[in-house]
Amino acid sequence: MSENHLSDLRFDSLPLNESVRAGIRDAGFEFCTPIQASTLPIALEQHDVAGQAQTGTGKTAAFLIAAFEKLLNNEAQRDGKRQPRLFALAPTRELAVQIANDAEVLGKHTGLKIGIAFGGTDYEKQRKTLEAGVDLLIGTPGRIIDYFKQGVFKLDQVEVAILDEADRMFDLGFIKDIRYLLRRLPPPDQRLNMLFSATLSHRVMELAYEHMNEPELVRIEPDKVTADRVRQAIFFPSNEDKMPLLIGLIREMGESRIMIFVNMKREAEKVQDYLEANGIHAKAISGDVPQKKRLSMLMKFQSGELPVLIGTDVASRGLHVPDVQYVINYDLPQEAEDYVHRIGRTARAGAAGDAISLGCETYVMSLPDIEDYIGHKLPVANYNAADLPELVKPKPRRRKPQGQRGRSGSGGRQRSGGGGRRGGPPRR
Repeated sequence: MSENHLSDLRFDSLPLNESVRAGIRDAGFEFCTPIQASTLPIALEQHDVAGQAQTGTGKTAAFLIAAFEKLLNNEAQRDGKRQPRLFALAPTRELAVQIANDAEVLGKHTGLKIGIAFGGTDYEKQRKTLEAGVDLLIGTPGRIIDYFKQGVFKLDQVEVAILDEADRMFDLGFIKDIRYLLRRLPPPDQRLNMLFSATLSHRVMELAYEHMNEPELVRIEPDKVTADRVRQAIFFPSNEDKMPLLIGLIREMGESRIMIFVNMKREAEKVQDYLEANGIHAKAISGDVPQKKRLSMLMKFQSGELPVLIGTDVASRGLHVPDVQYVINYDLPQEAEDYVHRIGRTARAGAAGDAISLGCETYVMSLPDIEDYIGHKLPVANYNAADLPELVKPKPRRRKPQGQRGRSGSGGRQRSGGGGRRGGPPRR
């Protein structure tokens, strides 16, 4: 891993409890990233923070370390069973799971108990854990509201409130749910509030000022939208050449970890079927894949057992998979911000990576907005149509009649991980 992305601030120079220091050492962290160096001194002084930084730069560790310090320095005032003292909201199930995993490592020596609530699986298991009492409540809005309305836990003892990827919360339509939950917490001046996101739009800042206590705004190179170490390029294939070009590129990449992004779930299935039919092991992850299957795919992708993961934009936020060498935009995204979040899956935490886009006839009209947003033209790559591979066509999928197709997930309010408008070690 490159060290050039780190600041000069050492974690051991910060006023931290020894149990927190031990978790930081377990995680292998020595120097802070820029977002950590800028926000931790503020949050450790118990001032609210609204932080913006590129994905993969250490926002999660920043807010967890500050939160652990707050909880450890304040003796818990318990009336009856243990109630949540930290409340962290994430837009997707995968991000909630990863925050909880990072909290397990960084908080291993603190004695604080972690509970998670997200839709799609483990309803009774999660409920029992929360009923038994937790210090940290991490989850997605729908499932948390479900349990809260049942009286599984209270929110009146929360000392730290965290919103992660707040802009994505808006994209997925969670803003009413967020406001519902935040209004059940103690007043903003009676808790530490932290909001982190890759982008801080006007609507996100409005939410921050409504539910935070005069937050300090921290922006880490906001004009430097895409990571320095992402090598970007774009091909301009015809729709007919698009799939052969994709498979030819993947074969050239060899033994690499590759993420492919498409705009629609049906296209993700098509790409998976073509890759599998042509000897490339790949799986498509989207919002309606059952939660256990989603987590299994991610584990296999992280371990290297699954070399290619195909996703819609629901997979572009919150996923931290080390050593993703290539991101391929099979479809150019229709929103410029999504381009940044997609290519942010590679070149994380100072590493290098490649982002290759296919500007096909269907989606090339998105390119001017993307280039305007990132502030530069994408380098153009060329290919020879005569060199493209001949493809084996996959067998047609058998689809259930419309009336037999069941709804995935937990139903009800839970929408995280795919209800939007478009279809390892802790993160730094």
